[in-house]
This record gives sequence, C-alpha cells and structure tokens, in this order.
Amino acid sequence: MDPHIVVAIFHILFVVPLFLVVGFLRANTPDWLYWVLLILGLFIAVYHLYKLFLRYTHKTGGQWVNLIHVLFVAPLLVYIGYNKKESLRASYELLLLGGFGALGYHVLSIARSVDTIKVD
Repeated sequence: MDPHIVVAIFHILFVVPLFLVVGFLRANTPDWLYWVLLILGLFIAVYHLYKLFLRYTHKTGGQWVNLIHVLFVAPLLVYIGYNKKESLRASYELLLLGGFGALGYHVLSIARSVDTIKVD
C-alpha cells in the first residue's frame, strides 16, 4: 500500500478525531487527554524537526509538511497539553481548524491517489 495513503488514513482515523474531540470539549476535556496532547506535541516537534533536517540536507521536497507540524501543530498541542483547562479559547478553535483542515486535506489526498490507481 502507498505510504501516503497509510499516513492519510492514520490522520483521518486518529488525529482528526483527537483534535475534534478536544476542540469541542474544550475545558471539559479529561485530564489524561491533556497529557496525551503534551506528549504527542513533543514527539511531533522532535520527529518533524528531524525529518525537516533530512529533507533539507538531501535537497528533497516536502519540507512544508514538516514546517506546518513544527511551527503550528506541535506548539499548539504542547500549549494546550501544558495549560490544560486554562488554555485560551482561541487555542481550542485553532485545534478545530486543524482537525477539519487535516480531514479535508487527507480525504482529498486519498481521492487523488485512488483516481491514479490503474486496474489491470
């Protein structure tokens, strides 16, 4: 299976629901879920900084994906995970925006991939 489709399915099944649940629950989010966001945000920052470094040094494309995760996703998750119920409402709204954006982007990505599959 195409690795891009696997990444898209992962985001649709796990990331989007997490973002939407926390975004809609806001301060009613269970405490353990804030820890998940904090740890996930730290992991995303490290992983995507590493991938950005590799793509930059090997002069390959796709750095924009890593930059979005490093500059937008990871700081937002760390902020909400650290501040928990004291997080600003705007941070939850941004999380919803990211969740809906990720859903649209990854559904479109799968649709385009399916459209290019050749059946013999």
